[in-house]
Amino acid sequence: MSPMQRTIVSRVAQIPIILFAVYTLTFALAWLIPGNPLEKAEGRRPPAAIAEAMQSQWNLDDPWTFYWSYLGDITGVNWLLGNGNAAVIDFGPSLRHENWSVNEIITGQLPVSMTVGIAAILLALLIGVSAGTLGGLRPGTWIDRVTGSISVIGVSVPAFVIGTALLLVGGVWLQWFPVGGWGTLSHLILPSVALSLPFAAWIARLTRQGVLEEMQADYIRTVRAKGVPERVVVLNHVLPNALLPVLSYLGPATAAALTGSFVIEKVFAVPGLGMHFVDAVLSKDLTMIMGVVLVYSALLVILNLAVDVMYAWVDPRIRI
Repeated sequence: MSPMQRTIVSRVAQIPIILFAVYTLTFALAWLIPGNPLEKAEGRRPPAAIAEAMQSQWNLDDPWTFYWSYLGDITGVNWLLGNGNAAVIDFGPSLRHENWSVNEIITGQLPVSMTVGIAAILLALLIGVSAGTLGGLRPGTWIDRVTGSISVIGVSVPAFVIGTALLLVGGVWLQWFPVGGWGTLSHLILPSVALSLPFAAWIARLTRQGVLEEMQADYIRTVRAKGVPERVVVLNHVLPNALLPVLSYLGPATAAALTGSFVIEKVFAVPGLGMHFVDAVLSKDLTMIMGVVLVYSALLVILNLAVDVMYAWVDPRIRI
């Protein structure tokens, strides 16, 4: 087994440990939220006798019993022992939404959040790599100053502020796009643009710095001395090495785009998982909080591992 393969196996073996730590911390924080989810105005508010039965059924009256029972449900242990429901991984019923399980909500709403997040990352790559390359190839020019200024603004201004501004201008004043909802391509444009700009700013800065360093490298001067066209030099020699830091950034950026869409979904009324998570925190929907956090944590760990593997595939020095 090669060193890279051993590293991958080791990283995969660490995933259950990381998720267990996330589960424990999330459980502690969620349980400490004040109030009872069955007594809040945002929740179900069943009669007292039914609420007491529901607390006993779902172990809401005993933190330790809930901790171990729920851990058995989400790991599939209870299913293997014949003590669980039909689902192998069961995140339990939603304490806020009657007749809905957390599995059903995540399955139905996660694709919406992932669509917004992936569209934002693709748009950020297009804008950031283009702006960073132009700035790096022409340092000190007006193009470099303009792209640099826009990058500073993108890094400094929060996504929800950008989203609100886009909503007012594009949705209310100009009426080019719908102000909320979901179902068509026009509903995706404003949320993905608002979410992409901070990531595009970081990608532009990383790309510009990488291009500047590569353009000054000795091997680039050698390639130019051989009469290779400038376009080929940039595309075939400069960019592949200049974009390595961008590739490292993509893992956490993609995870941040998926989780960062929570606020954007609220601004644009997108029916994604973020809206359910915010409502779950407000109403102390324990099972919903636990399910969403664990799903996104698993995505984060897997994406970071995938980026590390891609980085090693692109750069042979990492494999060695």
